[in-house]
Amino acid sequence: MQYKSLGQEEQVVSLPEGVFKGLADDGSLFMPVEIPRLQEDFLSALPELTLPEMAFSVLRPYVHENLDDTVLTKMVQETFSFPIPLVSVHDKINVLELFHGPTQAFKDVGARFLSRLMSHLHPVENDKMVVLTATSGDTGGAVAHGFHKVPGIEVVVLYPEGKISPYQENQMTTLGHNIHAIAIEGAFDDCQRLVKQAFNDRSLREQVSITSANSINLGRLLPQMVYYFQGVARSMQQNNGTAPVVCVPSGNFGNITAAIMANRMGLRVKRFVAATNANDVVPRFLESGDYDPRQTIVTLANAMDVGDPSNFPRMYALFQNNLEELKKLLSANVVTDDEIRETIKSVYNDFNYLLDPHSAAGYLGLKRELWGEEHGFFVSTAHPIKFIEIVEDVLPGVAQKLKQDFQANFDSAKTKESMGNSYNSLKEYLLQL
Repeated sequence: MQYKSLGQEEQVVSLPEGVFKGLADDGSLFMPVEIPRLQEDFLSALPELTLPEMAFSVLRPYVHENLDDTVLTKMVQETFSFPIPLVSVHDKINVLELFHGPTQAFKDVGARFLSRLMSHLHPVENDKMVVLTATSGDTGGAVAHGFHKVPGIEVVVLYPEGKISPYQENQMTTLGHNIHAIAIEGAFDDCQRLVKQAFNDRSLREQVSITSANSINLGRLLPQMVYYFQGVARSMQQNNGTAPVVCVPSGNFGNITAAIMANRMGLRVKRFVAATNANDVVPRFLESGDYDPRQTIVTLANAMDVGDPSNFPRMYALFQNNLEELKKLLSANVVTDDEIRETIKSVYNDFNYLLDPHSAAGYLGLKRELWGEEHGFFVSTAHPIKFIEIVEDVLPGVAQKLKQDFQANFDSAKTKESMGNSYNSLKEYLLQL
């Protein structure tokens, strides 16, 4: 399997090159040259398979030239070592819970797989490598925990000062060792811009081996496909084999890109829904055909606060950049902060199920798009504890009990660093690591 950049140069690389470069030489993203179709007997057997078994078959076509079956088996067993259950909210709507990993966020899977992939492809005896990544909330904690104390790798995570939850910040700033969490003045898009500048700075890269653990990295993107094989397998068990509608809360659009890639591999999905917050560049594009990124708007669903989604070109490329083809499979709608609050409250009171703000957007986004006897599931990307302040505002009694259960996670000492959003400051920092 080879990987092609989405820029005009159409650079073609191997898996190791794609993983360690992060971005192509022209600044564009890598995608598989082809999306392999899985055999029908595997797809039919999905309900009988375990998560690691699914993951092995889904990922093997993309990595088999670099990982033998024994190594891949070990990687998927270590990556998918926690449950990803499909839970009923009510008769037509289920939720795929992706928050049972070590940082209570869906990005644990991608970060764990990527850390093991990099460690295997870049042995410790080689020069030290710097993993540079930007986060709007959950990526930072997942990457920090996934790479914590991995020999030969330093991790630098940039996050927007004051624009992530205290729980999210604690997960990045309490580890130390090889983890460097830096609060940047500005928004997530400023953090992402700094990362892209570093990757496009050839003089820096001649002196420092850097790669990324954002969803721009192939090693993060590929394992996320497995979520959807799991969700559809469990949905098939519950709904007589009928295909579900799948809704993904979307900010940078990496997760839903992985979902559509799973569909291209043969996974049966009726259609997809992207639920966004006020950062609505994609819903506006689907309606008008005009792709118009705007300044990031701060919302309750902060991991979705992305004004210019980096992964959207990947998703669009799956449809040959044809808007009408995209609209046949994907719809999108916007969920406001007031609607998020009301959804958290009503779903808890009516169905005794507690949502975080992103999952609330996913629930409402799916509910709006189900017709007649259709059924579906949305993905819950984070545990409500990560947004305890919002839960406390909406459901005070519930929040207090939740906080007691996770109190130890708030008490660790922080090792926080701060920086302006000047690229020269970041470059100097990286050169001194």
